[in-house]
Order: sequence, then C-alpha cells, then structure tokens
Amino acid sequence: MRRTSIDREISNRRKRNKKKNGKVKNFLFMICILGIICCYTGLFLLYGPWYGFRDWLITSAMTTMTHQYLATWFYDEATINDCLNRNKIVEVADATDADAIHFVDYSNQKNITYANEYEREILQKDPNNNDYKIIRINGDDYDGYMAVIYDPSRIHVAATTYLGTSGQYLTSMSEANNASVAINAGGFVDENYEGSGGTPLGITISNNKYLTTFAYAGSGGLIGFNKDNKLILGKYSANQAESLGIRDGVTFGPFLIVNGKASEISGNGGWGKAPRTAIAQRQDGIVLFLVLDGNRTLGKGAGMDDLVEILQRYGAYNAANLDGGTSTSMTVKHRIVNDPTTMSGTHRTRPVATAFYLKSDSSDNGDYSVVKNKVDK
Repeated sequence: MRRTSIDREISNRRKRNKKKNGKVKNFLFMICILGIICCYTGLFLLYGPWYGFRDWLITSAMTTMTHQYLATWFYDEATINDCLNRNKIVEVADATDADAIHFVDYSNQKNITYANEYEREILQKDPNNNDYKIIRINGDDYDGYMAVIYDPSRIHVAATTYLGTSGQYLTSMSEANNASVAINAGGFVDENYEGSGGTPLGITISNNKYLTTFAYAGSGGLIGFNKDNKLILGKYSANQAESLGIRDGVTFGPFLIVNGKASEISGNGGWGKAPRTAIAQRQDGIVLFLVLDGNRTLGKGAGMDDLVEILQRYGAYNAANLDGGTSTSMTVKHRIVNDPTTMSGTHRTRPVATAFYLKSDSSDNGDYSVVKNKVDK
C-alpha cells in the first residue's frame, strides 16, 4: 500500500510537470509566432509597396537634428532622396508686402461683423485679459494652443544667455524677459548631435541688436518684425535685413503663407508629423503664436499642411514654421501650457536658442483663460 501511494504521487507529479512544461512550450511558441509576425510586419512597413510608413519615418527623421540615423539605418541615400523629392514644400517666391498689413482698432467690439466662427474667436477678446487670448486647438493627430497677440509692437526675440555655448529653457527666457507669452523660435546649429541649442541658425536680431549673422541655405530664411511691427519673411542677408528695418528676427522655415498665398505642399511636405511651432500675422496686424503637440512614437503630430490649414482658418496673411519637435513649447506667465515630448515619447522639453515673446507691461492684469475651440475637429 505504501509503495502504491508513492508511485501514485510520483505519477501525479509527472503529470503536473508535463502539464506545466506544455504550458511553457505553448507560451514560448506563441512568443515565437508573435516575434515572426512583428518581424514580417516591420519588414512590410519598412520595405513593402505601401509608402505611408516609409515616408513618415524618413521625413520625420531627416528633419530632426539628432535622429537622422532612424532613416539612414534602414535606407540608402537614393531611397531617402526619392522620398524627400516626393514629399516636399515649394515656398511662395514673393517678397513680403508690408504695405498689405493695415492695423485695425477693434476697441469698439459692438460694431464688429464676424465672417465666421474662427473670426469671432480671434476678435472677441478674453474678458480677463486685454493683451492676448489663448485658444485651444484640437485635431485628429495633434492638439495644442494658439496665442492671439493684439499688440505686435511688444513682440520681441530673446536669445539664450549662454549664446555660443548652450541653449536655455523657455521658462527661463520668459522670466528673464518679463514675458506674458513666449514660444520657441528659430533653429540652431547642432554639429556634434548634442542638441545644446547654443548657436542659432542664420541671422538673429533682438531689439535692433544683431546677435548672429551666419549664412543660411535651408528652407525659409529670416522671420522677423520690422520697425512698423509687421512680420517680414524672406531670404535676406544681414545688410538687407538692416535696410528693411528688421528690429527682431530669427532664422528658420519653411515659409507657409506669404501675402495670403500658401506654399505648395507635395505628400507630407517632407517634414513628416511632429510637434510644431509657427508664427503668423493677419492683415489687421494681429499676431498668432501656434504650438501643436503630438507623440511621434505613435506617428502623431502635425504636418506642414496642418499648420497651413489652421493658420488660414484664422486669417493668417504671412506665416512661417519655427523649430519643432522637442523644442515646441509655449509659456504663459512663465509656465509651459502645452505638452512637449521627446522622440521616445518622454514628456519634457529642451533648451532652445531663441524665442518670440510678448513683453508684459502695466496693462497686463495677470490673468487669462483658455478658450476651448468648438469648431476644430
């Protein structure tokens, strides 16, 4: 009897072990199958007949300072160039017509006729703040904020305190310059792929002082305000900028809208989808600061066509793309209001080289509210 009990126990243990081993084998088998499926899916997305993922990856990577390897790992130079040729933006060649900007006084709100809901959002001032208004912007792959600035004479450029060495967080720039609202602005040199943000691209002008005057051959060019507080876009040298009376400006691009005409965008514009920052001015002189967030690890964000569409809705007459990605940020009263993210999806921002900001003055009452957009879907 005793022997029979022992044999039975051994037999039961073997059955349990066999069952357990079977579960482990099934689990490992499923892992292998899933791994194979993922490999084939990845290969299909990377090299299959559908261009969507390939174009998104190449254009998103090649327009960053530090993550171009994400494209060059998988594709040769010819494939990358073919993609960039199919996805590009052709900028409007016209020079900015400053005479087309006519400042309008909307102090008498009762006599305003609104062309549409977007016009109403712009012109109906925040009852808590007479200097600017914050509008929430929503889309399928992005969300963000638009700051409506009513007095462009108070918009200036700030540069990192550590010019030539490292960038500075937008919050610090905002505090140092007593800014009501600020957004990141121009691009910066990144020779060692370290992302220091210390050296702005091209020409940088702050309060009539020329901080950098480097040559620039990229898309866009000078984005700045002249002494008449009008936004000027153009591929200008430092001498030309001075003759045009540019008082504050940075360098980046592409230009999105010039004299009311939108740039021609093929495919995704060659910039993929990513967090974006843009600046624009309406014909009535009102300036728009726009930031759009998006998680790039999930293919989320805004393309150049999204920027053009949004800015046209709100009446932009001249508009330019500013530095995006992890740089994209907006501060209101020195606090970041959007949700900056890195390429890996981490929620944080980075030091930047320059910023556009609205300088506070005695008219600021220290309060603001965010108006949720009910029309944008």
